Amino acid sequence: MESAPFDFEFLAELTETSGVPGYEDRVRERVKDVFEANVDRVRTDAMGNVVGTLEGDADFSVAVAAHMDEIGFMVRNVAGDDDGDGFVELDALGGWDARILKAQRVTIHTDDGDLPGVIGSPPPHTLDEADRESTPDVEDVVVDLGRPYEEVDERVSPGDLVTMDQSTERVGETVTGKALDDRVCLFAMLEAARRLEDPDVTIHFCATVQEEVGLRGARALGVDVDPDLAIALDVTVANDIPGFDAGEHVTELGDGAAIKLKDGSAITNPKVHKRLQSVAEERAIDYQHEILPSGGTDTAGFQLAGGATPVGAISVPTRYLHTPTETAHVDDVAATIELLEAFLESEDGEYDYTL
Repeated sequence: MESAPFDFEFLAELTETSGVPGYEDRVRERVKDVFEANVDRVRTDAMGNVVGTLEGDADFSVAVAAHMDEIGFMVRNVAGDDDGDGFVELDALGGWDARILKAQRVTIHTDDGDLPGVIGSPPPHTLDEADRESTPDVEDVVVDLGRPYEEVDERVSPGDLVTMDQSTERVGETVTGKALDDRVCLFAMLEAARRLEDPDVTIHFCATVQEEVGLRGARALGVDVDPDLAIALDVTVANDIPGFDAGEHVTELGDGAAIKLKDGSAITNPKVHKRLQSVAEERAIDYQHEILPSGGTDTAGFQLAGGATPVGAISVPTRYLHTPTETAHVDDVAATIELLEAFLESEDGEYDYTL
């Protein structure tokens, strides 16, 4: 198997690191390390956003945003009997389809360290027809820690965080694992920050928080950073698998970086997405267009927060979003890095994005 056209080990490190909305600490520390070696200044804010800034000579600034948080859970209750085993009940942080949670391994992050657990699944032999046809909720899920109730009650508390336990692997021409949403784009942004040296304009690389619960970090930075132009990076739907018609695919794995035209939260500035397309064609970077019928990204956070800010977005096509097996093509990841770098390198503050 060929090696990935980028630092796969670093991408795997980012995706495997735990960081649910509001508690992105472990990811944030790694991001700060990379920024401190590659940008002019680094700052964090009270929400936990990290901004790494490359200073340019032109009186123009660009914000690039990718979110650090992943969907996960918070412990809401420890259940069980004194003479039996303890089980943990969950509250969702982000959008889960509870049908995919059965038989998954998880990690509970406690003040006393990380604890492994499993989300159980009753054997099919014991299910009646009503059970088979029912649609579960996250509130129906319990985590089995394989420990007595007394020990679980002592070590686990409401408010402890829970993430999926999954490694990141190469599978053929793809990379698969948890939290590609949005660590694969965080990775792309950090790689662009590493490669850029003397941009004409000031670039604020924004690693945002709490995107999965309402674009909260980006909304704050839209005010605090107040850029002249914002480019958001996120994954997007790729339903290019059996069972979906071509019109439902949104994007196709292996066809290049996706230049967003719209999603459920934002319509990108036409002049911005046309310039992204022009840069891709000039540099022979594979690209496709993204028209996402629903779902929002940090694009809208910057568009809405600080007045009439022109926005654009580059997305990495990804199968099986919001599952522990999110899957992206390595060539699309490489194309996203190349397009972002080329766009920022060629931005001189003289383009007119006014409509």
